[in-house]
Parts: sequence; C-alpha cells; structure tokens
Amino acid sequence: MKNYMIAVIPGDGIGKEVVEGALIPIRAVASKHGVNLTETSFDWSCETYLKSGRMMPEDGIERLRKFDAILLGAVGWPKTVPDNVSLHGLLLPIRKQFDLYANIRPHRLLPGISGPLVKTNFDILCIRENTEGEYSGAGGRAHVGTPQEVAVETSIFTRHAIERILRFGFEQARRRRGKLASTTKSNAQKFTMVLWDEITEELAAEYSDVEVTRYHIDALAARMITHPESLDVIVASNLFGDILTDIGAAIQGGLGFAASANINPRGGVPSMFEPVHGSAPDIAGSGTANPIATIWSGSMMLDHLGEHEAANDLMAAVSRVTINTSLLTPDCGGTARTLGLGQRIADQL
Repeated sequence: MKNYMIAVIPGDGIGKEVVEGALIPIRAVASKHGVNLTETSFDWSCETYLKSGRMMPEDGIERLRKFDAILLGAVGWPKTVPDNVSLHGLLLPIRKQFDLYANIRPHRLLPGISGPLVKTNFDILCIRENTEGEYSGAGGRAHVGTPQEVAVETSIFTRHAIERILRFGFEQARRRRGKLASTTKSNAQKFTMVLWDEITEELAAEYSDVEVTRYHIDALAARMITHPESLDVIVASNLFGDILTDIGAAIQGGLGFAASANINPRGGVPSMFEPVHGSAPDIAGSGTANPIATIWSGSMMLDHLGEHEAANDLMAAVSRVTINTSLLTPDCGGTARTLGLGQRIADQL
C-alpha cells in the first residue's frame, strides 16, 4: 500500500466536528484504493493559545515539515482570542513558511443542491495569491490611544509572486475550458494593479491558446452573480480572491460546500487542505455542521497526492448522497448529523 503521512489540525469550534466527520469517508476511500493514511493529530487552537500564549508551539512549523499534507478544520474563537491573533498565530504562518502560494477554491453546484441563483450550470475555479498582496502584514500603528492615532497597512506585490500565481492560473485554464479572468482594479490602484495587469499581458502572449479577460474586482463580483456560467478560471490577489470566493461559496449553496487547497506547486513541503468556513461558534458542539466542504477538501488532498482515482471516487460518493437533500445536514434542509452524513457518504463507496 502507498503510505502518506497526514497532519490533522481540527482547530476550533465546528472544525473538530467536520474533520471527524470527513475522515470517515476519506479513510474509507483510501482503504478502497490501497492507500494508507498515517494520521497525526495536533490540538493547536485558541484553547492552546489561552493555555500557552501561542496558537502552536514554537517548533510547530518544523514539526509539520515531515508530513505529506495537512488537513485543517477551522481556526478562531473571537469571544476569547481576537481573530487577528488566531489567524496570524496558526493559519498564516503555515501558508507563508511553506510558501503555499496557490489557494485553490472550486465553485460548482453538487447534484441536488440549490443555490440562490437562477443559473446552475457554472463551474468556476478561483485561484487566489496566498502569501503576499494586501495580507502581507506590513505596516503599523503610531500614537496609539490618542486622537492622532494612525494605522498604516501596506500591500506588497512582487513581480515574482504575481507571475507565478498567474502562470499557475494559465496552466489550470489550459487543462479546463481555456478561459482565464484576471482580477484587477488598476483604474484606482495605479501601482500594484498596473503591475498585475502588465504581467497578465506578458503571460497572455505565452499562452495564446487561453482566452484572457481582465475584470475590475467590482465588475467581476457582479458577473459571478449575473453570469457565473461565463467564467472558468479566476486569478486574484489575496484580498480580491478572499472576497470573490465568498461569493462563490454563496452561489454554490453555502459555506458548507466551500472547499480549498493551499499548495506549493513545486512540492517538497506539505500542502494544506481546509474548508473555507470558519469555526461557527453559534452551532459548535451541536453535531449539525456540514462536513461536505471538508470532505471535498480531502478529495483535493488525495488528488494533490497523486491519488486521482480515489479523489474522483470520493466526490462521486458525495454527489450520490447530495441528490437527496433530506439526508443532509440542517443547512441544506435535512436532519442528518455531522458524523452520520460522513458515514452515509462512506457507505456509498
């Protein structure tokens, strides 16, 4: 059997529940296809922070380095730990230290699932730059607590990072329907987004088989709602991608279906796979959270590891279950529990 070492970080809130539910069919499909997943669980979370003052140990990144992939549930518990502390203490360090610069989020309706739009025949792959841009963390505050207080947040865009994320997007478009939407706002951001546009044009000359359209972020947000079927691959900066993929989650039926992969296409480090939703404190502990986004993320993990048949088999099992929404969790109008839905999908294998 092929063996892969998987670091499992359930995290906070419903993260613990959806990971537990998702691992049921992930383990089942791995076993079916002759794949052994050796899991090591890490209890890094806001609870860890309250006990130790850190979201993860000082050597956390080095401890993760030996793994083939990371499966993460959710991070955050704002009632006790500010979001900027939890995010910068766990999720962002993993993304940046392993240079997981491509954040990949698929948006399409699964069989039986209804979204808020009339349009149903869309299949969008949003690729978000994941390590710099508007979330670089450069800046500071001065004169804190006085009427003259100043906060400065500096976006950092490098040719290196822009070119590699756009090139990754072009490659994905070439494998799909051959259309790429580049997200910009160069009419207002005359330095960073003009550079983005220039590099888009340079690469477009190399990928003459890919149809490239440049959209301002506001116009593209509207297009995702009015004409989602016209879009194939979207490439966006860190902030723009963050916004667009929440729209994508909404039109595909909700955050319970929004999966993601954080990858370094060069390999050599563990890529990370996680549902887009947060820790959902309002339903945490109820056992009603939808695990499908985490299962879909697990399918992306298997695909990234080269287990393409297992990945496709897992999503086929999910699709056979979603046809009957009464068998799903309450967010879909059903009565299923988190673990029960995970088991039902495993049974389809």
